[in-house]
Amino acid sequence: MTSATLELTGVSKSYGSRRVLDDISFPVHAGQLTGFVGGNGAGKTTTMRIILGLLASDAGSITRGGRPLTADIRRQFGYMPEERGLYPKMKVLEQVVYFARLHGFSKPDATEKATALLGDLGLGERLDDNIETLSLGNQQRAQIAASLVHDPEVLILDEPFSGLDPIAVETVAGVLQERASRGVSVLFSSHQLDVVERLCDDLVIIAGGTIRAAGPRDRLREQYAEPRWDIESTADVGWLREEPGVTVVDFEGGRAVFDAEDAAVAQRILRRALQEGDVSRFGPQHPTLAQIFKEVIR
Repeated sequence: MTSATLELTGVSKSYGSRRVLDDISFPVHAGQLTGFVGGNGAGKTTTMRIILGLLASDAGSITRGGRPLTADIRRQFGYMPEERGLYPKMKVLEQVVYFARLHGFSKPDATEKATALLGDLGLGERLDDNIETLSLGNQQRAQIAASLVHDPEVLILDEPFSGLDPIAVETVAGVLQERASRGVSVLFSSHQLDVVERLCDDLVIIAGGTIRAAGPRDRLREQYAEPRWDIESTADVGWLREEPGVTVVDFEGGRAVFDAEDAAVAQRILRRALQEGDVSRFGPQHPTLAQIFKEVIR
């Protein structure tokens, strides 16, 4: 498999006088999961459709490994739209085999690959069921299988976790992580920020057609982190309220969350806490993706 970065540079799109994408730039690295988050109408689906060549941009470029995207390169892509695109009267296995055959696999190879993939996605006992008889969550799994069965090198998924229960989320997440471990570039959108935060190496936050934040998850956490600390001790930490350079945010007996002017103040607090009792927890609080999202779209 080719290890190459998918790169968007200055991509813009307008419908008449309405600009829906404005100078969109971000990478999707090979072997990584990139979460693409934003509110409804932010521009996620339009961006994905331009990557896939389903829409034309007005400006900008998209490359993979430094090469402009061609039809041949895009044949190595897998896409799952938010709208389901399966044939309701077809059987589950028959449907996924059909998509593999479209990509040039022989019927025996397509059947073998589809059967294994559907098993990985928890649909091994539903191979002979018609798509229309499946729950919405299982239809979603079948749709994911259809996007994966030809072993794409780039995977573009629009809301893959929509309608899935927690167990199904874990199953699908495991399959996507396994694909990324093989070197696949995975870009997916989701409104489930907790899932995105847990799975993704890189994050891209879009609002109003512009990128508000992008980069490695941990770097964004550091970038938007407030100087906030968490402490838990066997002794009461009420004395924190009297310490200079400290603002107590939350307090309950031996546990407190506080803002410190700088790291030196925080270390001073730790030294006193160790004098007062045993400290079981002390460290900076990292903002959640939901907190970062609220911060950057304001």
